[in-house]
Amino acid sequence: MDFDLSEEQRLLKESLDRLIGERYAFEQRRTYAQGPDGWSRELWAQYAELGLLGLPFAEEHGGSGGGAVETMLVMEAFGRALALEPYFATVVLGGGFLRHGGSRELCAELVPKIAEGGLVLALAQTERHSRWNLADVATTARRDGSGWVLDGEKGVVLHGDSADKLVVTARTAGGQRDRDGIGVFLVDAAAPGVTRRGYPTQDGLRAAEVTLAGVRVGPEAVLGEPGAGLPLVERVVGEGIAALCAEAVGTMAVMHELTVEYLKTRRQFGREIGSFQVLQHRAVDMLVALEQARSMAMFATMMAGEDDAEQRRQALSAAKVQIGRSGKFVGQQAIQLHGGIGMTMEYKVGHYFKRMTMIDATFGDADHHLRGLARHGGSVIAA
Repeated sequence: MDFDLSEEQRLLKESLDRLIGERYAFEQRRTYAQGPDGWSRELWAQYAELGLLGLPFAEEHGGSGGGAVETMLVMEAFGRALALEPYFATVVLGGGFLRHGGSRELCAELVPKIAEGGLVLALAQTERHSRWNLADVATTARRDGSGWVLDGEKGVVLHGDSADKLVVTARTAGGQRDRDGIGVFLVDAAAPGVTRRGYPTQDGLRAAEVTLAGVRVGPEAVLGEPGAGLPLVERVVGEGIAALCAEAVGTMAVMHELTVEYLKTRRQFGREIGSFQVLQHRAVDMLVALEQARSMAMFATMMAGEDDAEQRRQALSAAKVQIGRSGKFVGQQAIQLHGGIGMTMEYKVGHYFKRMTMIDATFGDADHHLRGLARHGGSVIAA
């Protein structure tokens, strides 16, 4: 199998690496985080100019017609930068629901706005009781004429405080954990009855608690089939997991690079600590874990578009297990080999470990996916 990038993909990677290198130094990131949105609108506009925001959408809707590999390249670069902008929430998750569940008319209306940087989306799926069960939905959607009325609460909505529209999962019928009876709705974040409370997350991003009280939406706001939306949610979340795996590889790569550089410059007992063989071995172990994660991230990228839902689920769960285990190992080694400086807010390696920890917890940590594979007889590549 040929894993070489095409000319277009190589140019995309080079352009993005150049932009990140010029505009995303650690101190610049601190400045962006202190802005009103917690991220840079100016950089968001530059992403639009580079074509990043329209990358995975069809050309007929104003996109670039890119695929999972292009998304992988973008997310890995953002992982290296610890990017704060809502690319994952808007393009990968929100855009995924539009691509797979939106009507032609809705895509024609909204995709150009996303590609131009004028529309931010957020997925409002998690509830306090649901943990990582995508079918555990208590928010309700009841019919009202040709439209729907939504009531409920959603938590940890990534970039929900700055989103223009929310993709909301709500139950149209059945019990709280039934797989059937789940709908997906596109809701204006400024609609009457929508309340948002934003806050910073542990990794420096932003999230929101969202309350829906009698929120009315029209029939055009339904994504996919009303009451049969769980397969759509699982497909988009699967693509999100693949994107997170790529971001994690970028994050781990920087932690490894920072650690190796520190070992080469930190002196103790009259010599660089990197000259001690035991520390060299630990750095090599970090590299091995990173390369295992990279291989599984590429596997997840290839399998994210698999039509067989069960094969796709097992592949992405296996990738999430390896990513979680590798990320924990690389992060712990990075902190330990740096010593006390690794835990300070002023030094960036600790921030990368925080982001890695949050990636592991998003859509199920390594243990969660390992249990799922065990229940369904799937195989896991050992860490």
